[in-house]
Amino acid sequence: MNILVLGSGGREHAFTWKIKQSPKCEKLFVAPGNAGTAAIAENVNIGVTDFEALGAFILENKVDLLVVGPEVPLVEGVRDFFEADAKYAGLKIVGPKQDGATLEGSKDFSKAFMEEYGIPTAAYKTFTAETIDAGLAYLDTMSTPIVLKADGLAAGKGVLICESHEDAKASFKEMLLEAKFGAASASVVVEEFLTGIELSVFVLTDGKDYVILPEAKDYKRIGEQDTGLNTGGMGAVSPVSFAGAEFMQRVEDRVVKPTIEGLKDRGIDYNGFIFIGLMNDNGDPKVIEYNVRMGDPETQVVIPRIKSDFLDLLEAAANGNLGNTSYEVYEETATTVVMVAGGYPEAYGKGDAISGIEAVDTATVFHAGTKLEGEQVVTNGGRVLNITGKGADLTTALENAYAGVNKIDWNNKNFRGDIGQDLLKLEK
Repeated sequence: MNILVLGSGGREHAFTWKIKQSPKCEKLFVAPGNAGTAAIAENVNIGVTDFEALGAFILENKVDLLVVGPEVPLVEGVRDFFEADAKYAGLKIVGPKQDGATLEGSKDFSKAFMEEYGIPTAAYKTFTAETIDAGLAYLDTMSTPIVLKADGLAAGKGVLICESHEDAKASFKEMLLEAKFGAASASVVVEEFLTGIELSVFVLTDGKDYVILPEAKDYKRIGEQDTGLNTGGMGAVSPVSFAGAEFMQRVEDRVVKPTIEGLKDRGIDYNGFIFIGLMNDNGDPKVIEYNVRMGDPETQVVIPRIKSDFLDLLEAAANGNLGNTSYEVYEETATTVVMVAGGYPEAYGKGDAISGIEAVDTATVFHAGTKLEGEQVVTNGGRVLNITGKGADLTTALENAYAGVNKIDWNNKNFRGDIGQDLLKLEK
């Protein structure tokens, strides 16, 4: 098969790394890719929303399978574009159409969907600039902390947790009146704060059947002890010790099944990944949000735990044949530590030369914000590298990941030194 992976982050490098291992993989392309994907596949200098250019490339290179990594092309209708034109009839796609992608593209849509199908989630209301006074009054009725979410896509940064009513009101006004997150915050979802411990559950579905992939826990805040600004993710761990068989059965019964059935009931032909952000509230799962793709950096710990041929799973999802497909998982623990540019998630520099990647022998290095300048790998984003260690237990996996981190250097690098420490305390 000839496969094209769409995207340029750590998630896409992990996809590429795993797909490359399949005997079915003949030619493997990544658009636009990064320095890591360039080492194992052919990077294609086409943007993820340049559908016309992608289409021309797909036809010219006889691409059989398109795997869409990030959410933006899905929300903008990449699948709809290709399925609307008969010349792409032979192309199989992993990723939902635009109507299904609205699960992530609109927080208000997803909350209303959960409410309609009885999927447990936080109480909420949605407001716009026209209803700001009602929103301010609603904030007064809520207990702190209060969660504010930009309705649209905001690159993983459109969620604020406000510790006081004053802070919530000021941020609410900034989002609606000053476009704090651009068009994404033209509508704002105000939510109750869920207590418990967070995890991510990943489902691959063909619209009828599904498989649940290994669960993970990620670390969103820039600072240790979960302090500071939200980021796209600073690290991840899989499996998650507090998500045992009984809890995961509740997740399947109360969240996964009604989500799949709700999509069918709505007439949404959903194919691809559903990433469910969950809170474990004393053993009860509650949905924080849906995403319509795999998580980043969670993919970098989920994919290395999949023992089976990942391309078989993707092909089955694309062909509507997941009901006849199973897969095996390594029992090992996987942990990833995200190395970021200094200043991230605010202003940061690019173009710094990275050294030491080739010296890492205890972990797998997944590239995110990198590019090649000649033979030199340089920084090209906020989240730069993901260092994934595996081991028989969490302690060993973390030791292997951080041993890799400590061999890599560039000017003004940053990373969290406490990934997984909360789970180690829970285990003890």
